[in-house]
Amino acid sequence: MKLYIAEKPSLGRAIAEALPKPHKKQDGFIEAGDGSIVSWCVGHLLEQAEPEDYDPKYKKWLYDDLPIVPENWQFKAKAKTKKQLGVLTKLIKRAKIIVHAGDPDREGQLLVDEVLQHVGLSSSQKQNVQRLLVSDLNVDAVKRALTVIKSNQSFVPLSVSALARARADWLYGMNLTRAYTLTGQKAGYQGVLSVGRVQTPVLGLVVKRDNEIKAFVSKPFYEVFAHLHTEELQPLVAKWQPSEACLPYMDEEKRVLVKALAQNVATRVKGQPAEVVKLTKKPKKQSAPLPYNLSALQIDANKRYGMSAKQVLDVCQALYEKHKLITYPRSDNRYLPEAHFHESRQVLSAITNNNGCDKGKVENADLSIKSKCWNDKKVAAHHAIIPTSKKLKSAQLGQYEQQIYKLISIMYVAQFYPAYTYNETVAEISIAGGMFIAKAKQITNEGFKVLFGKERHNEGADSTFLPPLVEGQQLLCHDAQIQEKHTQPPQYYTDASLLAAMTGISRYVKDPEIKKILKETDGLGTEATRAGIIELLFKRGFLLREGKLIKSSDVGKTMINMLPEALTLPDRTALWESHLAKIANKECSYQNFMEPLITQIGEVISTAHLTENINFKGLAKPNNKRRFKKRRKNTAKT
Repeated sequence: MKLYIAEKPSLGRAIAEALPKPHKKQDGFIEAGDGSIVSWCVGHLLEQAEPEDYDPKYKKWLYDDLPIVPENWQFKAKAKTKKQLGVLTKLIKRAKIIVHAGDPDREGQLLVDEVLQHVGLSSSQKQNVQRLLVSDLNVDAVKRALTVIKSNQSFVPLSVSALARARADWLYGMNLTRAYTLTGQKAGYQGVLSVGRVQTPVLGLVVKRDNEIKAFVSKPFYEVFAHLHTEELQPLVAKWQPSEACLPYMDEEKRVLVKALAQNVATRVKGQPAEVVKLTKKPKKQSAPLPYNLSALQIDANKRYGMSAKQVLDVCQALYEKHKLITYPRSDNRYLPEAHFHESRQVLSAITNNNGCDKGKVENADLSIKSKCWNDKKVAAHHAIIPTSKKLKSAQLGQYEQQIYKLISIMYVAQFYPAYTYNETVAEISIAGGMFIAKAKQITNEGFKVLFGKERHNEGADSTFLPPLVEGQQLLCHDAQIQEKHTQPPQYYTDASLLAAMTGISRYVKDPEIKKILKETDGLGTEATRAGIIELLFKRGFLLREGKLIKSSDVGKTMINMLPEALTLPDRTALWESHLAKIANKECSYQNFMEPLITQIGEVISTAHLTENINFKGLAKPNNKRRFKKRRKNTAKT
């Protein structure tokens, strides 16, 4: 018997649809006409055992018991899905061929592998385990995937990498949460102070931003604009470019802080002749943005509709599993397999049918255009999130579902539109020894931007004009104007900007080697976990919402101030990801990753034991009494 094990029921049903009929639905599985059986997990059926599962003494949190490092790691069945684990156990023991159909990512690989390991396979079964990768739940796409099944042996290193990550997060989160919760208790704080490899640096980002805003003092700065005209009295305005001699009077952003200097320049140039000393005209081109990955979609949806990262992920799951209108949503990739290009006509037809984009704009799509998104070399386990060829028979989508579907659809349609092009003219003008610059932009083709409206235009994207100029041309500066502006504080985080910070975390790292690693990896967290990490920080009372703004609570601030700085920075994630990638590529062993980590955790626990923080005294724990006990059991989360 051939057994397909899907990651979740929706994928299981999609696989069954692609197998011969008739189908017989059973409790927890589907039997196909050819005798194959399709069953499924319901997410993770197993979870890491708790410290008290290894030894009852760990129910009480004590410094002396730390670090807790299991000699023989244990999984245990989740209570809510124990029945389905039982169904799979019986089916696995009967199966001659097992097809692993977890989601196409590191976590999806481990999710099914851990069930196979838990149940135990015979040697012949181990040799025959196959791997099915499905990213589109429509029947034709699943049938195509079934023709390219691979050996699961090829994915063992990926599974080991995922297992190393899960165990490392357990050791890190479980031990350091206990250590710093005990430190908080010494100061009279009664809440749980959870520490995680990802959640703590994310909280650190918010606390640092809040502190910068609190400490910010606005300063005035000054810009000088020369009002000129040609001999034919055609007007133009040019902005002063301070020279190196002005550096003592400027800030690090090269803004002039001394008003007298700006006044002196304005007085000196007013009424003086001017000369165009350099004129450059360049054609500029901007190609359509790549189709979405999850983070880019969450960022745009927050900006456009105010949706949280978690809301966007939930809507995407419904569009993927329930409606089958989009491909796998937890993707970190923005490229598409070249073979998908041949399905574009059907996808565009579905977009029109499902009101994903105006019919006229879809009809104007040029299928002879093949954007840079079609690139097999840049597609790994996932590809970009795009619409499928599924057509709805009637209006079945809710408001948020329709909004997200439209965002995904328009981004796909954009791949068949020409580039946005314009000519940029820059005139460098000398006035009384000072240098001024005037710029203009003439749009030559709106290209893909007609799909997005004004919100996708960069500032100043509309055409601006200069009179005809040539190098050496004489002008007259008939007036000069000083504009006083004020430096602005950083803005509080929103869901969009916090997600952008997590994906572009390398910007916040100084070490060039670590910066490089973070640029090459997913950043802080993964596409699948970022929304959950942000929500977790809210649930634990470390973050607060004020409208669209995200701020740190008093407990969150105090905790970050108490922790060693190394725990609050993203550097550790970069180092972990580097090692985990090497494990997946067979360049590093599991032991070489785990052993130094255990030593480091012991050193941090020693530091925690010696830490005193009176600032926790008097702070009330977050009002989440119903979740408090549950939180104690989930401290291993990232």
